[in-house]
Amino acid sequence: MKRSSGARLCATAAVGALSLALVTGCGSSDEGSKDSGGSKGSSSSSAAASDAKALTTAELKKLLLAQGELKGYKVGSGEETAASSKSAVKVDKAECAPMAWATNGLPPGDTDANATNSLTEDKASDAPTSLEDVSEADIEGAFNVTITYVGLSSYEGDGAEKTIKTLSDGVTACAGGYGFTTDGETSKVTKVAAEKGSGQGDESVAFIQEVDVEGQTISAHTEVVRKGNTLATFFTMDLAALAKGGEMSDVPAAVIDAQVAKLK
Repeated sequence: MKRSSGARLCATAAVGALSLALVTGCGSSDEGSKDSGGSKGSSSSSAAASDAKALTTAELKKLLLAQGELKGYKVGSGEETAASSKSAVKVDKAECAPMAWATNGLPPGDTDANATNSLTEDKASDAPTSLEDVSEADIEGAFNVTITYVGLSSYEGDGAEKTIKTLSDGVTACAGGYGFTTDGETSKVTKVAAEKGSGQGDESVAFIQEVDVEGQTISAHTEVVRKGNTLATFFTMDLAALAKGGEMSDVPAAVIDAQVAKLK
């Protein structure tokens, strides 16, 4: 594979530095299955939200999906995708920052209460037991991995509702793209577009970002779902897509359904 070296570097950057580099690993939108409206809203709980208290990080960790709670997936820490802090993510348009934070394992709004993990499809395989048995196909297959990163964040009062609104507004304001730097690594999002959300929770916003990676365009899907004053952020990364270019997978509906169902 002519691009295998660069693909491995790209995959490492996406996993280790910024999931928005996961975004930097995302390619074209699916016109047939996606709508252009981003957020499904329900303001019926606004009054109650004004008195809501944020959950703690410890409480959020208990609400993350645990191993065995979703059949067909292995649960990991997800910590390898997160940028070190919001201050480590520099965005050239302030209105685009919440999207960059969301795809870096950071809370998209103003809170320090957050927890993150990852879910990887548990595919049965006849893996070689020694290096001598490893084939080119085995090496290629090692990149046929889909990982979904989940971030939970909680907010005082109506902070979660305001964050969803900020994200929705940002999708429109940042449609033409934006530049960002994460821990010193600079990348360029060339396009942002709204997508049809899962319909889960009290409201949600979903979007796709196209990113320039090594001269090619890759696209990544992100969805943020609100349940009360807690936000669940989801984005999926395919190592194969990073290696070969193209579009990342949609966030698995099973992951969204199971995680949102666990929220209070």
